[in-house]
Amino acid sequence: MKRLLYAVLILLLSAQAGLTDDKNSAKEILASKLDAAIAVLQKKNMDKQEKDRQIIEIVTPIFDFSIMAKLSLGRKYWPGLSEEQKEKFTDLFIKRMEASYLEKLSLYTDEAVVYKTPVQDGRKVVIPTEVISKDKKISMTYKLYKSTQSWKIYDMEIEGISIIVTYRSQFDQILDKGTFDDLLLKLETTEIK
Repeated sequence: MKRLLYAVLILLLSAQAGLTDDKNSAKEILASKLDAAIAVLQKKNMDKQEKDRQIIEIVTPIFDFSIMAKLSLGRKYWPGLSEEQKEKFTDLFIKRMEASYLEKLSLYTDEAVVYKTPVQDGRKVVIPTEVISKDKKISMTYKLYKSTQSWKIYDMEIEGISIIVTYRSQFDQILDKGTFDDLLLKLETTEIK
């Protein structure tokens, strides 16, 4: 009986250590990607187009834009789409997210990013951060899940507002009044921010 108790205790302790390693590895991956992107932004001798290209190359592997596209339409619309519609929407959504992320990231000048203690719930980790400049703090929360390859971002909150929930609300408004083709057209013509 004692051996069984020790075995269970060891399993629990090793599982807890694994969770700590998981959430810390997620935090390390996020920090390394964001720090690398900010380092590119701070290069004075590089034009904007080259900076954008390098930043997208750095951050794209940590984002799961396909899952984000699916979540932004939600169960209400995603299942009813054809494979062709899903692919077209996902491509446009990825372009939109990349452009939006570059736009927000380009506002960084001399700010510092403070990574707070990550919180893990199973295969998901929430990493709160603060972007601190001379005159203000902006809270940003990154939500990641553990894929088969690595940690991937599936949502972000800026000042408590979820990007996915915001897009879903905008897409719902368009789809309640119009068609899926209307939504695709708006995504193509950058009417949605």
